[in-house]
Amino acid sequence: MTVSKFYPAFATDFDRLLRRLAGRKVAVIGHARPDGDCIGSQVGLARVLASAGHDVTCVNADAVPRRLEFLVPGMKFLRTDDVLADPTDYAAIFVDCADQARVGERLKVRFPRPLANLDHHISNTHFAELNLVDAGSAATCEILTGLALDRGLALDAPAAQALYTGIVTDTGQFRFASTSRRTFLLAAELMAAGANPPQVGLELYERESMAKLELLQRYLSSLRMECGGRVCIGILPAGVFEATGSSAEDTEGLVDYARSVEGVDVGVLIKERTDGSVKASLRAKDATYRLDLIAAQFNGGGHASAAGLSLTSGTEDFYARLVAALAKQITLVDAAGKAAP
Repeated sequence: MTVSKFYPAFATDFDRLLRRLAGRKVAVIGHARPDGDCIGSQVGLARVLASAGHDVTCVNADAVPRRLEFLVPGMKFLRTDDVLADPTDYAAIFVDCADQARVGERLKVRFPRPLANLDHHISNTHFAELNLVDAGSAATCEILTGLALDRGLALDAPAAQALYTGIVTDTGQFRFASTSRRTFLLAAELMAAGANPPQVGLELYERESMAKLELLQRYLSSLRMECGGRVCIGILPAGVFEATGSSAEDTEGLVDYARSVEGVDVGVLIKERTDGSVKASLRAKDATYRLDLIAAQFNGGGHASAAGLSLTSGTEDFYARLVAALAKQITLVDAAGKAAP
C-alpha cells in the first residue's frame, strides 16, 4: 500500500480520480489570464497523466503568457474556440480555479460538470465531483507535486520544471507567508526530478520588456496612500496599454510594488478600461486582512492575502467603496489584535 506523506487527506479522492480517468480523454483546464501556478499546474498534471498513459489536452481561454512559454514545448494547448468545435467527451479537470466561472463563461458552459477541481484558494466553491482543495498550500502546483509523489507517479524534468515554476510564482520566490516547510521539501524533490531554478529565475524575472518598464513607471507615478498610509493604491487608466505598447500580461507583479512600501499593509492595482469596467488586484502583507472577503464584496475572490475582482457595472464610485471596505477591515483586524507585527 502506498503511504501518503504530503497529502494523506486527499489519497482516497485522488485514487478515485485516477480510476475515473481510465479510458477517457482528459482536458486539464486553467483559468483565464493564466499565471505561473495555472500554467505550471496544467503542464505538470498533463505530463504526469500522459506518463501514466492518458490522452491529455490543456485548455485555456487566453494564450500562454510570453514569459511562461518555456514550459509548454511539446504540449497540446487548445483555446476556447478550438475546444467548442471539438465534440470530444473529455473528463474535465479544473486547476487553480476558485470557482467554475474563472475559466470564462463559454468554457464553463462547455464543461458544466467537471470531474475534479484541484486548487488552493480559500474562496474555492467546491464545484466539481471531486474537490481536492487545500487553502493551506502555497500553490496548486504544491498540491499536485505532493499528490504525484504520494502516489508514486512519474515526474519527468519538464513536469518538475513546470510545477517548480508554479510554486516559485505563487510564493513570491518563497517570500510569502504561505511558504511552509512542506513547500521547501517539495521544491527540493522537484529539483531532484530535474527542475532548474536558474532557468526559471531567468525566464520569469530577467526578460522584462521596455514596454513593461514604461507601464511600471505609469503605475508608480499614480500611487496614492489611503487609510492613514496603510493602503497604497495605483491606477492604470484606460488606454495605457496602447500608449505604452504593453499588454495586460505586463501588469503581472506591479501590485507588489505598492505592497512593498514601508508601513503599508495592503497594496492595490486598479485597471480601468475603455468600456467603463474595472479590474483590481489586492495584496496584503498579512493573511489576517482576508482580502478574499474584500474582493467578494465586489464579486471577486482569491486568497486571504492575494485576491482580485472585476466589475462591469456600478464602477462610478468604486474607488471610494474599495477604500471604505479596506478601512473597515483594517479597523476590525486592529480591534481583534490579529495582525502580525
